Amino acid sequence: MRGILLLNGEPFLEEIDDCGALVVCCDGAYKWAKGRLRIDMNVGDFDSLDEVPCPPPAEIYPAEKNFTDGEIALEKLLKSGADEIEIYGGGGGRDDHFFGNLHLLYSAHKHGAKCKMITAKSVIFAAEGRIALGEYAGSTISVLPFGAALHIMESTGLKYSYPEKLSYGECRGISNIVESRSAFLSVKGVALVIINRGEV
Repeated sequence: MRGILLLNGEPFLEEIDDCGALVVCCDGAYKWAKGRLRIDMNVGDFDSLDEVPCPPPAEIYPAEKNFTDGEIALEKLLKSGADEIEIYGGGGGRDDHFFGNLHLLYSAHKHGAKCKMITAKSVIFAAEGRIALGEYAGSTISVLPFGAALHIMESTGLKYSYPEKLSYGECRGISNIVESRSAFLSVKGVALVIINRGEV
């Protein structure tokens, strides 16, 4: 099942296809999302919203809590059976929120869901094993280790070869180019993959 998670970062101004998806909106994201796409569920503490969203939330969480609104929304999507999730509104805004939102990608991946965050400039996702990249042919790509060292077992269709190992804290995976529709990476460990949308 496809899921869409809307966050209260930089508003996503392009069209979002909600057809066949479960759409969960977090708190202040309602301000930029309402009227632009169908919203099935509103979640959060609503500390950054000055109106009652539609549909009304089934539960209002306390402002001081152990989980972010994004974590709560992701859990609801996963429990609803979503295994392909798109996140919008996750970039821009506060840097700490952005880095936290990257960890939503990691969490979704570890729960077996394909999850990507789409911003005005990038498509970002966490992956391991064989990572197909052909749909991004012509684009700049960066690959970083996510959580621990990343071992590059094989790569095809990229302009530059990666080293056999990208240690956590290294930046050698920045700014490669996808040259082929058959491009892929095969890795051991979790990769954070960042695609420059300006070239897709």
